Amino acid sequence: MRFIIGLLGGLLVASAAAAQERAADLGATLLKQPAVQAALEAARRNEPQMIEEQIRLCEIPAPPFKETTRGEAVRQAFEALGLQHVRMDEVGNVIGDRPGAAERPRLVFAAHLDTVFPEGTDVRVTREGALLRGPGIGDDCRGLVVMLGVIRALKESGVETPGTITFVADVGEEGLGDLRGMKNLFNVVLKGQIDRFVSVDGTGFGVTNVGVGSHRYRVTFKGPGGHSFGAFGLVNPIHALGRAIALIADFQVPEVPKTTFNVGRIGGGTSVNSIPFEAWMEMDMRSADAAALASLDASFQQAIDRALAAENARWTDGRLEVERTLVGDRPAGRTPEGAPIVQAARSVTAALALPERLGEGSTDSNLAMSLGIPAVTIGGGGRGAGAHSLAESFDSTDSWKGTQRALLLAIALAQR
Repeated sequence: MRFIIGLLGGLLVASAAAAQERAADLGATLLKQPAVQAALEAARRNEPQMIEEQIRLCEIPAPPFKETTRGEAVRQAFEALGLQHVRMDEVGNVIGDRPGAAERPRLVFAAHLDTVFPEGTDVRVTREGALLRGPGIGDDCRGLVVMLGVIRALKESGVETPGTITFVADVGEEGLGDLRGMKNLFNVVLKGQIDRFVSVDGTGFGVTNVGVGSHRYRVTFKGPGGHSFGAFGLVNPIHALGRAIALIADFQVPEVPKTTFNVGRIGGGTSVNSIPFEAWMEMDMRSADAAALASLDASFQQAIDRALAAENARWTDGRLEVERTLVGDRPAGRTPEGAPIVQAARSVTAALALPERLGEGSTDSNLAMSLGIPAVTIGGGGRGAGAHSLAESFDSTDSWKGTQRALLLAIALAQR
């Protein structure tokens, strides 16, 4: 069924205006094709089964850096759904291909395996009618099952695409994972082979075309340590840490572009009556603007230096040192609103009479955007609440609409 070959004819080489015009009409054009209609119907028909799969996957723990068990479940699903060359790469990404009439253009369609919840978290899902509750049920168990729903609908309807779609369940999207899955995918496994990128992350119908970058640091102040009474007058790492946090708390940052900072974790010390030998904190800084992020980073470095100097100057005994480790570097990026991939996303959203909202966020798409590869992240439908909390929930009422939107976008972006 090669009826859709050429619908985006020349997207990669045509003028920007022509490509935008074709992309803007693509959703309505695709809806006229019988096989596409059959695929959309399959997505709707299969949704109850996919909700059960969403629950099953979510009850497989996938804490940071330990996504393998959930990844193996997705690998088996990829094989059962007929994807080719299914494999798990060296960092844990699960990858499978749905070949088109040609290898290129290649669309990578992804959702992340990992959650923010530590090992040992109770990940059982409860269900009250259409409402599901459980850690990670929306972010990103919903994305994973939408991806599986797209693959199943394509298979059942027999849709063939001009280009190849590579499906990826990736690791390291959350927290200190630092996009390690995407970095390995773009820089090693499929280096130079990705033409377009879509990730499904979370719920609703948003389209993220602006990637919020972040720098994350672990800062450790170190000193000799000693008895709180007998060694009084000794430099104190926790005091230095407090000085640094006080300076950070007074930072002034721009509202536009939105730029943020947060000291998220602190620790150190051995007992209430001991001067600690070390104290640490973890710092997160974010902005969609690389220059604003760099400026904030410079202010952070100055605050650490000032805190160290002040603590060393305050006391007569001992001397502190500080270690700064960059534990997260997520690049900022942007896919222009007028880019064909954004217009295609808006087009399929409009064709399905769904609400449209462009926005910014920190997702797997950041890396592609920073490399100049057309990329967006979309929500998986339904309604979510309490993301990154133990009380996370997902309302599956009409959630099939999210799968349909993702499906139609995948078909649209697998065009020449």
